[in-house]
Amino acid sequence: MDFALPWPTSQGEWLAWSSAAFTVLLGLLFFLAPGLAFRILRLQAKPEKAAAIAEGRGRMSGFYLGVGLCCILLAQPLVYMALGFSWLFTAFGRLLSMMSDGANTPFNWVSIVVELALAALPLAFAFGFVP
Repeated sequence: MDFALPWPTSQGEWLAWSSAAFTVLLGLLFFLAPGLAFRILRLQAKPEKAAAIAEGRGRMSGFYLGVGLCCILLAQPLVYMALGFSWLFTAFGRLLSMMSDGANTPFNWVSIVVELALAALPLAFAFGFVP
């Protein structure tokens, strides 16, 4: 059985693929340089708590790499839908935190806009809004 990498052919596929590619890059950043990724996200792990770095390298990178690579390798609308809903719930969680935890900062506003864009790209393709 031959395996061929499905390359995007339509505008909608390119938009969804771009979101998946960004997700993979974010996953690689967490996997290869979790300290840098934490600094970018304005998080700080305590030096005596090495498990915090393991969370970034394991849980965060694993999710981003797994979903992003599945989207790129399989190129199926339902997998892109999973990616879009994942980013949508990420944005929703951030919004809840902004409203209830006092995290209403400019960084969170920029982050929520980026997360909503990353959600909209694959969802627009999966629901057929962009062919």
